[in-house]
Amino acid sequence: MDGSAQMITEGRSVQSVTLVVADGRPLLLRGLEYVCAAEPGFEVVGQASDGTEAVRLARELQPDVLLLDATLPPSGGLWVLRQMRREKLPTRAVLLADRPDERHVLEAVRLGVGGILLPDITPESLLRCVRTVHAGEPWLESHAVARLLNRRPRGEAPLRQLGSGLTPRQMEIVRLAAEAIPTREIAARLMVTEGTVKVHLHNIYEKLQVDGRVGLVLLVMKHGLL
Repeated sequence: MDGSAQMITEGRSVQSVTLVVADGRPLLLRGLEYVCAAEPGFEVVGQASDGTEAVRLARELQPDVLLLDATLPPSGGLWVLRQMRREKLPTRAVLLADRPDERHVLEAVRLGVGGILLPDITPESLLRCVRTVHAGEPWLESHAVARLLNRRPRGEAPLRQLGSGLTPRQMEIVRLAAEAIPTREIAARLMVTEGTVKVHLHNIYEKLQVDGRVGLVLLVMKHGLL
């Protein structure tokens, strides 16, 4: 597409999950568009093959989700995330990371990425990820991302050390949140309101000094608890 973007606006439904796909490799760009456009309730409203166009489309179209290649030319997916954060764009981003390392993963989380997908994803996983991120929940391929974070052996001792300042209920919520269980389901399991769980999560984030659910999950992975 030579750095250009294609906008798709006809027949747009307000109920659809709207997406922009951004990848510098034409074949993969077409593949992402095909998988998402073929799913009922999904609508691809734009395509970008470079970072500048990806930011422009996120700004002008404000899609629900941006599928973003980590190696998007010219400056990479992290550059796009930085621009989106600087402009406070509401679009949630999913980073498609072929060869991520710990530094890039943690930087993406700091920049507010909603999900991280690794190369062995299936179309079904991609679609589930988009739905999860659109719903405001984090998506991490825990078995794969954890390999990047120098996991320590499983055990209760690291968890006690990690959560020394947390209440027993907050520790329980940490365990459930680290398994990527949606907030609504956590509330149902604990027989409390969703608002109560959100208050607990907010307090947990402050105590552990993490920026949201993705940061919490990565912190728990770092301590080898998944």
